[in-house]
Amino acid sequence: MTMNPTALLLDLAAQAQSVTDPDTLHDLLSKSHRAWCEGLADVRAGVERDTASLSDALLAERCAAAGAPWEEGMTRSEAVSAFGFVMWEGVPAALAYTELEERAARFGVCLLDEDVV
Repeated sequence: MTMNPTALLLDLAAQAQSVTDPDTLHDLLSKSHRAWCEGLADVRAGVERDTASLSDALLAERCAAAGAPWEEGMTRSEAVSAFGFVMWEGVPAALAYTELEERAARFGVCLLDEDVV
């Protein structure tokens, strides 16, 4: 049975609390990153559905109220994406990912190759 991204992120973050092995942390972080991206996409799709019937002015108001102002030159799609990101980054699963990421970093683990950065 496949877990939804929220449940998976919470589960992986809980697993990481007792892990110190860098390879295991990297694996947990990699799986968590994919779930984080999927969760963000789900929230963005929900925001898009929920705001589809709103005028640009009403969408701009909702974005501003959430802390994702519709900036000069942004398209409606970009505004919806920014709104979705703000909504996602405050949910417990996204916060759990951040904690997992920070724990992994304490053991020298990250998903970016330092030679590329």
